[in-house]
Amino acid sequence: MNRIALGSTRGGFRLAASITRAYSTTTPPASASPTWHGTTILCVRKNGKVCMMGDGQVSMGSVVVKPNAKKIRRIMPKQTTPGDGGEDQGGTIVGFAGSTADAFTLLERLEGKLDEYPGQLARSCVELAKGWRTDKYLRRLEASLLVADGNVALEITGNGDVLESHDGVLGVGSGSHYAIAAARALMTVPDVSAEEVCQRSMDIASDMCVYTNKSFMLEVMDDDKKADDDEGKAVDKE
Repeated sequence: MNRIALGSTRGGFRLAASITRAYSTTTPPASASPTWHGTTILCVRKNGKVCMMGDGQVSMGSVVVKPNAKKIRRIMPKQTTPGDGGEDQGGTIVGFAGSTADAFTLLERLEGKLDEYPGQLARSCVELAKGWRTDKYLRRLEASLLVADGNVALEITGNGDVLESHDGVLGVGSGSHYAIAAARALMTVPDVSAEEVCQRSMDIASDMCVYTNKSFMLEVMDDDKKADDDEGKAVDKE
């Protein structure tokens, strides 16, 4: 802290003024980092399907450096063998917004948790969020994740939150608010599938958010929770 005193004499009296300049050398906490990132990822669960869609734009400031990045991955269990038909329906779908390097670091951690707790997506996400929040290195990572399987869809944040949607719609990224609002409106239309909800909502988000384009990538899987509910209703009728 520097203190500078300015003095002058007027009519036999001395006037003094003090100017204080304070310099901060501390860095902002990780929680002060933006909660949104330049992309849009949307997840919708409807009519027996779970659909996740994301755009492909990569921005650096005001410049678009790539239009077709792959921001959605499908993580398959280790016991799944190629060509057994499980690649299209099973596994865990993950979408990310934020720094690519940070997101892939988190994806690797998530894969490790899924191998440690097979078939327990919620627990795996909670364990990842605990490490993300408490680890000195991980808490500096700037990314947001959407994770979904046949039973549950979750949003994981660097603040230690693991959020499950109450209405079957989740989104992350700079255009997520537009996409979520549109998806919630379309969820009330009975004949619109999960894929159509995602497509229409992402179209709206890309028209409104400058960091989101129309190069969409889509992953779909069956909703196991819906299948179990239908099976239970059939048993009750018998």
